[in-house]
Amino acid sequence: MDEALKKTLIAKAAEVRHNARAFSGFHVGAALVTKSGEIVTGCNVELHTTLSSICAERTAMVKAVSMGHTEFTAIAVVSDSDKPVSPCAFCRQYLVDFDPDIQVIMANAAGTDVVEMTASELLPMAFMGSGRDK
Repeated sequence: MDEALKKTLIAKAAEVRHNARAFSGFHVGAALVTKSGEIVTGCNVELHTTLSSICAERTAMVKAVSMGHTEFTAIAVVSDSDKPVSPCAFCRQYLVDFDPDIQVIMANAAGTDVVEMTASELLPMAFMGSGRDK
């Protein structure tokens, strides 16, 4: 992935995190790239019943699927933290399920501290369902 696209993803994720509904005070944004090159964003939406809340990564993926996209190449995740944060276990499973090789870019809001891994590196030995070997 070229550096310009990576910077764009980080900037879009940082921007959309401000839209989060975050009772916890933890605002997270995500910017997902589809195989066709479209960028779809999402933020965390927290409810008073935390089990029904949804993370930024899953928001972006669900939004993209509702727009007709099912193949993704990369996702950037940004929070208010000074350090990069990684997707939670639920989000890791979502990412791996769509593509174990999706590039996951984790950055601080300024984009000065960046960590990159694939979804399968974030979730080794992921459950892939019966009959799927990847």
